[in-house]
Amino acid sequence: MTTIETAMDNPKKLDNLKNPKFQNSASASPSPSGFRRWGRKSPFVRYGLPMISLTVFGAIGLGHLLQGSKDIAKVKDDQEWEIIETRKALSRIGPVDAYNPKKISLEEELKALQEKVDINNYEYKKIPKLNEGNSG
Repeated sequence: MTTIETAMDNPKKLDNLKNPKFQNSASASPSPSGFRRWGRKSPFVRYGLPMISLTVFGAIGLGHLLQGSKDIAKVKDDQEWEIIETRKALSRIGPVDAYNPKKISLEEELKALQEKVDINNYEYKKIPKLNEGNSG
């Protein structure tokens, strides 16, 4: 047998229904059916907007994380170079006062190359083919 409970059987429930504090709290809380209706009316707000915002904010967050790691790597690199410079007297372009390249002009290089190579005095040399050496 099933029993049906009525408000008359339980006087505490009857008092709760008459109390205005309980009546206002029931009407102020959002109903779950309202959220379902909201999702049916505008599915973009329920599904699309959270997805797009997650993508955008995730990209911004990852950008900040990557920039932070780049800044840290740059600071570490600068600190390492300071240590190396103090120990070995190096700069980023090489040792300090160790390499002084001589000044080279193109005209001087051309004259030196022309003295080495004489284009008017040459002899012909035959280049052997791959099959010539095997058949002989």
